[in-house]
Amino acid sequence: MPFVVCEASGGYERHVLQSCVDLELPVHRAHGTRTRYFAKYPGLSAKTDQVDARMLALFAAKSEDLRLWQPPGTETAELRGLRRRRDGLAQMIRKEQNRLIRAVERSLKRHIRALTKDMNELDEQTGKLISSTPGFRSKSDLLKSVVGVGSETAAACLAYVPELGSLAKGEAAAIVGLAPHAQDSGTLKGHRRISGGRRDVRSTLYMAALSTQLYDPMMQSCARRLRERGKPAKVAITAIMRKLIVIMNAGLKEGQVSIRYGAAKS
Repeated sequence: MPFVVCEASGGYERHVLQSCVDLELPVHRAHGTRTRYFAKYPGLSAKTDQVDARMLALFAAKSEDLRLWQPPGTETAELRGLRRRRDGLAQMIRKEQNRLIRAVERSLKRHIRALTKDMNELDEQTGKLISSTPGFRSKSDLLKSVVGVGSETAAACLAYVPELGSLAKGEAAAIVGLAPHAQDSGTLKGHRRISGGRRDVRSTLYMAALSTQLYDPMMQSCARRLRERGKPAKVAITAIMRKLIVIMNAGLKEGQVSIRYGAAKS
């Protein structure tokens, strides 16, 4: 049976993915970084449509256990659209705030107020969609029972990581891009680094981790131990982000979060 592989290309690939689903063809959306590194192995340094097609065919033939793309449900697609627009407005607001100078202050502040109003309206729409969708509502309530996780973080997780609750422990961190990768060679022990993953939800988890670190004694203890071992503050925050996504995934899978996080059974 034919098997289709296409690269993620900023959203343009969605037409190919949906067409494959309509034709009942299995399809995998490949991460661009993985395919670029794979292309180096057979020496495919040139980049043309023909070379890319050959490389993707080899990638499909040589790779095992490629995750098949599943179309999001209607509610998930709507939630993701609302959330992406909301996040885009938040980014525009930050940019305008960074441009604030006296000569154009009135214009910028007027634009910021308009953008903020639109963003608040999208937050309201998102809240109504989640509360009116039983599946979203129960998951959101469970996610918000984790210390530091509020409505925004819960909405981002539901929109950007709909698989949450069905992933293995290691998969939950990897899919968001919070799994540390070793950089060792011989006796050299390099710094572990995170890469790839879904940046949209990772930025929201960062803010949740800052809150969790303030109010959860066990997370405070974890961060303190890392700092005592000489780890930078950003390493401690990343570790808490990783713990958060693992806790949320396990909580959705089991239908409850550890009593330490104040969860009630769903």
